[in-house]
Amino acid sequence: MAQNYKHDREARESRARTRAYQARRDVHENQQKRRVRDNIVAGAGLVVVLTLLVVAQVAYFNGGPGTPAPTDSAEASASATPTPATVENSGDVPSGTIAEDRTWTGTLTLNDVPLGIELDGAAAPQAVSSSISLAQSGFYAGTACHRLTTDGFFVLQCGDPNGDGTGGPDYRYGPVENAPVDNVYPAGTLAMARQGDSAFSQGSQFFIVYDDTTIGADTAGGYSVIGRVTSGLDELKATITDAGTSDGSTDGAPAVPTTITGITVQ
Repeated sequence: MAQNYKHDREARESRARTRAYQARRDVHENQQKRRVRDNIVAGAGLVVVLTLLVVAQVAYFNGGPGTPAPTDSAEASASATPTPATVENSGDVPSGTIAEDRTWTGTLTLNDVPLGIELDGAAAPQAVSSSISLAQSGFYAGTACHRLTTDGFFVLQCGDPNGDGTGGPDYRYGPVENAPVDNVYPAGTLAMARQGDSAFSQGSQFFIVYDDTTIGADTAGGYSVIGRVTSGLDELKATITDAGTSDGSTDGAPAVPTTITGITVQ
């Protein structure tokens, strides 16, 4: 009897140890599964966040806040399927020979701030020819600089007779010329605005880069660099761009109303 009792006790203890071991293993396996699940969820969440950041970055310059669509703006809403108007010139586009494949110098005056400018007719013959034609015809006189961006990239956009990003001459032209291959537009760069994904939507609107800026290319490429500001940029920043936008946003009308009061080139 004593041996049977001892044998039964040892059997019960063995079963208890087995159950305890199994319970510990089950807990461990559940913890492992939960960690794997949590890692998957966390990884998926990170992918979503990164995707949203990339989308926001692209949307900011190809359909950013305050940009009417369609417009002549460098940041207008993008269209994945070009229409015929976006793949060829339209209207009476000035001849690309006006620029004479040479460097032009002059003065662009915003409010009372004179900016020395230099236009590269060899690097961007069509865009510079159009700009010279518009300047010499008096088209730009009294037009507003309607848009200022202040966060991440720094441009003052001008040359729209409507003053809201929707206007231009009675023609549109392309293609994109002299765009930087690294998408970097140094402070002082003068470049043509256009609709997103449309190389043949350039008109009269241009932008002044007042601090080093990276602007990602879209399906049409980058933006036609027509020249640079050679003097007066510091005064422009101190009197106009440093004041920010009228509503305190990062993209909107300048807080200091800004008008092209003069432009000469020779």
